[in-house]
Amino acid sequence: MVATTFAGMGTTIELRVDASPGPDVDATFVRARSVFECVERTCSRFDDASELTRLNREGGGRVSPVLAEILRLAFDGRERTGGLFDPTVHDAVVGAGYDRTFTELRAVEAIVPAPACGDVELDGEHVVLGPATRIDLGGIAKGYAVDRACEALAACGPCLVDAGGDVAVRGTWAVGVEGGPTLALTDAAVATSGRDRRVWPAGAGTGHHLIDPRTGAPAVTRTLRATVVAATAAEAEVLATAAFLGAAVAAPTVLVRDDGRVILAGGLS
Repeated sequence: MVATTFAGMGTTIELRVDASPGPDVDATFVRARSVFECVERTCSRFDDASELTRLNREGGGRVSPVLAEILRLAFDGRERTGGLFDPTVHDAVVGAGYDRTFTELRAVEAIVPAPACGDVELDGEHVVLGPATRIDLGGIAKGYAVDRACEALAACGPCLVDAGGDVAVRGTWAVGVEGGPTLALTDAAVATSGRDRRVWPAGAGTGHHLIDPRTGAPAVTRTLRATVVAATAAEAEVLATAAFLGAAVAAPTVLVRDDGRVILAGGLS
């Protein structure tokens, strides 16, 4: 077993491959790490020079194949979840106080809800944002990077990529769900959406980053965390967000309630 960890995309990333150490594995680790670096350079909303920041600022234009693919995944997810997963929550996330990296966050006086469901036109690599529409790709961009890095590592053997709870595997691996069961994943992925990690003081209460697009404010729910298994980490991100907001998704699901109760669905028992 060969493993490495590094910081990226606001979290700790772990790469594991069931293979003997050697130059081929080392080179593959470098390629997998470069995937995260590329996606972060492309999609970070905290980097004024990122491609996503420029798109939000300029309102449209031609984008790279990487950004075009992540946007397509995101808006496909919005359609399939009836808008519960919505990448146009950028202004709502900022209005909730998450306007800088998590390590730089500070208390806010009040949460300012902002509308989501903005109009976006996607035509291949050409994008046009509707008036006052800005995009946040945080979760699904991380899932996309996990998927691409796992594809790279799979050339060396059974592998696992974990980016702060977004996990993709090739081969069979045991993956624990915080507060819930351990799942046996085979050539699959898992993602968790929760309101217990990225939180900050907001007025008399707390803010968190999971926006309910129906209200434009941090979601109010008895669910603490929703974990979903899917074929890809990007798809698991979409479904975990929808499950956190109360949707019944057609996938193995673990819900942890704020009283500690665990609910298994989608074939889990």
